Amino acid sequence: MISDAAFWTLTALLGIGTFLIRFSFLGFLGRRQLPDWVLLHLRYVGVGVLPAMVTPLVLWPAATGGETDPARLVAALATFVAALRVSVTMALVAGMGTLYLMQFLLS
Repeated sequence: MISDAAFWTLTALLGIGTFLIRFSFLGFLGRRQLPDWVLLHLRYVGVGVLPAMVTPLVLWPAATGGETDPARLVAALATFVAALRVSVTMALVAGMGTLYLMQFLLS
């Protein structure tokens, strides 16, 4: 374990670093019009980042010791289909409902 002083120093430095990273975009570019090509690329950030965060949780979940789980695969498929057909809210409901149902049926 680290000392209390080291912990709070590290916490403060990380907070300052996070602020500066965000300020670099919001403070310097907040009042300027970005070029169209930048705005076009920024539209795809969420589409690129979200699957990268979710895929390991579906294919190698910690809850199963890193083993692929059929319940999570079916829930991910139901979430994807609901997101394409209906809305993000319904995708969340469909994914959670399918996961709980599949875990109940498979256990």
